[in-house]
Amino acid sequence: MRNLLWWAVTVPLLPLLLPQAWYTRRTALRLPVASGEPQGLAGGSLPGQPLRLLLVGESTVVGVGVACLENALAGQLAQALAARLERPVAWRVCGENGIGVHLAVQRLLPRALSEPADWAVLVFGVNDTTGLSSRRRWAAGLERMIVALQGGGAQVALSAVPPLQHFQALPWLLRTVLGWRAALMDGWARRLAARLSAHHFPGGLSFSAEYLAEDGYHPSALGYRVWAEMLADQFIAECRCPPSA
Repeated sequence: MRNLLWWAVTVPLLPLLLPQAWYTRRTALRLPVASGEPQGLAGGSLPGQPLRLLLVGESTVVGVGVACLENALAGQLAQALAARLERPVAWRVCGENGIGVHLAVQRLLPRALSEPADWAVLVFGVNDTTGLSSRRRWAAGLERMIVALQGGGAQVALSAVPPLQHFQALPWLLRTVLGWRAALMDGWARRLAARLSAHHFPGGLSFSAEYLAEDGYHPSALGYRVWAEMLADQFIAECRCPPSA
């Protein structure tokens, strides 16, 4: 019902929204992906067997907004988990800037399954929101990834769809409508996670200028760090930790 209401509100606004979307696409600042190897080790001096952490997803997984992957979500999350668990965390990323869940199943999932993981987090939603992915396409892609990763032995968590209404690079009306759509997508993801015995980690990050990179769209180093600290707390609270020895 909420999806139908969203379309009922959005369709009459298309004459205003489409020019805003076109102008934003033409003028938006495009930042590169972060440099560095797509894997690393946090807390290498700590005792015990490393926890194997995998991140699969879109531009934030490959660190758009910061210079190196150690300062992006993967590196920051691994550091936060290592500090909390007092054991090493071996992290790995399988991501692509601009990708949605449908293509991720084809291009990222085989890479993600090439090595075992203990904990896996899926970071999707922005591109499926702006691309107006259907509920069926969105849920089907997420389900295939969750089931495949669980079959490989990983505990899987979905990171909440980012609240696009706070993305300052977007004009007010466009980001308001897309923020509403992102909330719908996140609700579908949350219910899917519950059905598949996966985890859904809600957001809660207070958006302000210092949390965003210069493009007004991706997180800054501080934004990534705060996001990573929140995810680490949620992992510790909800997920079983494999033995360290």
